[in-house]
Amino acid sequence: MSFPWFKKKKTTYPPILNELKELLENKKKVTYKLTDSEERIVKKIREKTSIENQNNITRTQAYLSYYQKHPEIHWSFLAHMVSRNAGWNMTDLKGTCLPRLLSDKEVMDFFLFLERGNWLIFQDAYPQLLLYEESKKRKVNLAYLLPHFFVSVFMDQVWTHFWKNRDSSLLTIALIINEQNHLEQTLMKQPTVQSSVLGKLEFALQDIMSMNQILFPYDSGRQTNLTGKTIHHFEELDSRISIGKDLYAILFHKEIQNAVEQWAYKTIHSGSRRDYWPHLFNHVSEEVPGKIYKIRLKKCALLPGSPHFYSPNLLNVWKDVTHTVPSHHDWYRDSSVINDMLPVKKELIESIEGDYCTTLEKLELACVANKILPLF
Repeated sequence: MSFPWFKKKKTTYPPILNELKELLENKKKVTYKLTDSEERIVKKIREKTSIENQNNITRTQAYLSYYQKHPEIHWSFLAHMVSRNAGWNMTDLKGTCLPRLLSDKEVMDFFLFLERGNWLIFQDAYPQLLLYEESKKRKVNLAYLLPHFFVSVFMDQVWTHFWKNRDSSLLTIALIINEQNHLEQTLMKQPTVQSSVLGKLEFALQDIMSMNQILFPYDSGRQTNLTGKTIHHFEELDSRISIGKDLYAILFHKEIQNAVEQWAYKTIHSGSRRDYWPHLFNHVSEEVPGKIYKIRLKKCALLPGSPHFYSPNLLNVWKDVTHTVPSHHDWYRDSSVINDMLPVKKELIESIEGDYCTTLEKLELACVANKILPLF
């Protein structure tokens, strides 16, 4: 006996997603010899990507400069703000507290993890942005050149779809999915990362202690406010994609988008958390060497006479890293990925300052004890 009501319900997609799904299903790999003109385009984009992918500072600025020229590419501004956060995380490793809690090797392992991820995403995504820019200049879709940058066939079809439909939201979600799958394949699954970073007790406890906020600063009157999201389970692909979509919904919410943009345009990214909260952080160390750490924070303000938290400029504490290009294996398998591209829900804009201040207080307690404190 059959029970038709038990049959799995077929997912219904909006027409624009059905169109993309059809493009993906009908895609055929075609290889051919590049013309001289196409060779020059590919060479120019590779050279510019290499120049801009020097370090976190150059990448972060490149994303913002691109967004200013092409505001329809929302992902570029999202990438800029997330890249700022990556820079702040990198300098935290040389700041007031974390060097007291981690060994020199652990500090270097965590930095290389952050730097490698930042580099890999830029290396994959920036040629896509530049090729779209060249397409606009020539008034012809050049997405067919993406395979020459080892970009997934998934994005080949997404950019072709965007050229016709100009759906900025759909493109952003697709880029989030693509970059996180690329990161999964080229970084997160690497044995050295599993053992030296993701498998470390300190990494797990950072998650428990909510030390992984993505912050979006914006000015409101006389002070800089913070919104954003606390990150958990960063090691899981589905979680990272969901987080990316949530961050996009927050950043492009009509209540704060313009304010965050204006803050970003006027605030040069240095890697120091002084960029957004100079009342707590300074890029110059005020610490007395060898002095026992004492609590200096109360209700997110420094106690009278207390030194600022040291948050250095990135280029003063980290040298540029020479990266190896990963072997290329396209992550895309079939059009079921469309399930992850359903419209993103609008996130409520909430202040994350309370959570962030709690994080700083927990970090101080760990710093006083000179060890990561389990919170069980």
